[in-house]
Amino acid sequence: MSPTPDTVPPTEISMAEIVFPNHTNHLGTLFGGQALAWMDKAAFLAAARYSRRTVVTARSDQVDFKLPIRIGQMVETIGRIVEVGRSSMKVEVELIAEDLHTGERKLCTRGHFVMIALDPEGHPIAVPPLPDAIPGP
Repeated sequence: MSPTPDTVPPTEISMAEIVFPNHTNHLGTLFGGQALAWMDKAAFLAAARYSRRTVVTARSDQVDFKLPIRIGQMVETIGRIVEVGRSSMKVEVELIAEDLHTGERKLCTRGHFVMIALDPEGHPIAVPPLPDAIPGP
């Protein structure tokens, strides 16, 4: 049976935050630790939503901080399942800063997180394979 849009698990989530002074360093830019916390949360939500299981972070891979994110900017955090193993899911996470007055958007940070699905006893459990493509009408 081919997957349909109704039976394919969602592979992407999006969250929005506003950068307040308590999120920033002395230069008025987002703390790296705060960025990582938002990214890990997005990876968790994307993996839990995809697998419909409890998930934990197993690893974060190469997080690249390309541009600073400043006080007052909106940050859209996008988590996308890009690979699936037996119980693992690799989630690509991007932080996109948006100036709310001009609408200018910039990709500021990108990283990958490996999440593991767990059964009720806390052991790794299989997750659905990542579909190649959803058939069109």
